[in-house]
Amino acid sequence: MNIIIPMAGLGTRLRPHTLTTPKPLIPVAGKSIAERLVREIAGVMQQPIKKISFIIKESFGLEVEKALLQISEEIGAEGQIDYQTEALGTAHAIYAAKSLLEGPVVVAYADTLFKGSFDLDNDADSIIWVKKVAHPEAFGVVKLNDKNEIIDFVEKPKEFVSDMAIIGIYYFKEGQKLKDEITYLIKNNIKVNGEYQLTTALENMKQNGAIFKPGTVSDWMDFGNPSVAVDTNAKILQYDQKEGKPLISKNADILNSEIIPPCYIAEGVKIINSTVGPFVSIGKNTIVENSHIQNSLIQHNNLLKNASLRNSMIGSFVTYDGNFEKVNLGDYSRLEP
Repeated sequence: MNIIIPMAGLGTRLRPHTLTTPKPLIPVAGKSIAERLVREIAGVMQQPIKKISFIIKESFGLEVEKALLQISEEIGAEGQIDYQTEALGTAHAIYAAKSLLEGPVVVAYADTLFKGSFDLDNDADSIIWVKKVAHPEAFGVVKLNDKNEIIDFVEKPKEFVSDMAIIGIYYFKEGQKLKDEITYLIKNNIKVNGEYQLTTALENMKQNGAIFKPGTVSDWMDFGNPSVAVDTNAKILQYDQKEGKPLISKNADILNSEIIPPCYIAEGVKIINSTVGPFVSIGKNTIVENSHIQNSLIQHNNLLKNASLRNSMIGSFVTYDGNFEKVNLGDYSRLEP
């Protein structure tokens, strides 16, 4: 099985954090979104992973490419980097990895995390994972018939047609069929709102007799903006704690401080005269002194003093000294009296 992960978006809703780090590489409890997504898919799929394509912008740089290829290597798969040179839609992004569109393929967009077990229905040509949501008008949704087959794809319906939202993870029994449909769209310049859309290719496959069935997940976590990123961090910490994963590094110095679990504390962290937690992630080599922090996502190499924070997101190489309750600071910020 191959995995294709389109991740060339700019992550504008998560700025300023994505101005220096592509969104899929932002760490959550010590692991990047991309790594968590790949490991979760590899853990629930019933077939070995052969190749993984990370579709990025060339401007992301060699350090990003190296980090992504290391993710593949760690799960025993062959990694490759493919570039989307223009933002021409979801189908156009997938086509950048057309060499992997053969045999069974998973396409997973790197702006979502999930929990669940994947049962691959052998009668389906494709499985599209969905989650029941309270406000389907904000999502792409699927419509089902009485055989539990997908009969329609509706983008952000103004009137209710379904509350089963597409979470951005797709399985294709034969990737070549998806490749053929996307090739047809591009060669014939078939666009919707100026872009080559995956849903157009899926609709064409369905019209040609492909059977689509829904898969479901127990939890679907977004990472679209700082507020929901902090919420997702809290959920991930709870899952990691429940699964018995080590969260506090043995190489962290915790002096005269209280840690309220679950918290992730990386190596090289120093916490002095502070209360941290619950639901706090702190990256490598960060110093926290005389502070109270809860429900926050903090990256590496920071100096935080006299902080009283909750529901906050802080990048890397930040200097913070002051009495503010909620902040959203990108990399290399300074906030001092």
